Amino acid sequence: LPAQLRASLRAALQEGRDRLARGQSALDVCEAVVRILEDDPRFNAGRGAVFNERGGHELDASIMDGSTLRCGAVAGVRTVKNPISLARLVMEKTRHVLLMGDGAEEFAGTVGVERVPNSYFDTEHRRKILEEVLRERARTDAGAPSPGSTYGTVGCVVRDARGNLAAATSTGGMTAKKFGRVG
Repeated sequence: LPAQLRASLRAALQEGRDRLARGQSALDVCEAVVRILEDDPRFNAGRGAVFNERGGHELDASIMDGSTLRCGAVAGVRTVKNPISLARLVMEKTRHVLLMGDGAEEFAGTVGVERVPNSYFDTEHRRKILEEVLRERARTDAGAPSPGSTYGTVGCVVRDARGNLAAATSTGGMTAKKFGRVG
């Protein structure tokens, strides 16, 4: 792994350790660590999410509390800065497991999560990869997998001092994905 990527992972891991040392729950630590990774443009989640085929971003996230076996997820969100936090709110504030697209966006408006324009997720690195994928598709007339190496989907699994487990993941999906694709 490149040194900058290792440093980002080390910082997220240290934050998780610090939170566990302060007695936070596995669920709280999972969400916090994934938010750190979503805010880091080096990962295909949140700020560094890949572009879809139309040049926009659609993000997916899920979280599960092992102590209750409850989970929450969102798919295809376009303006939620930290999709993992919205996924947790789906788990805690609704009777549902998964909200997607416009419904997830509408729910985000009712629970006060931070919203951003879709362009917030843009990075030059991801734009170059999109252009490369689209050129390759045009050349081969096929939906081939993304060329080049990228670092992607983030996740976190935590066991807290009480022995409770939690897991969370967040992704921008696949570069140049078609409309409606969930990662």
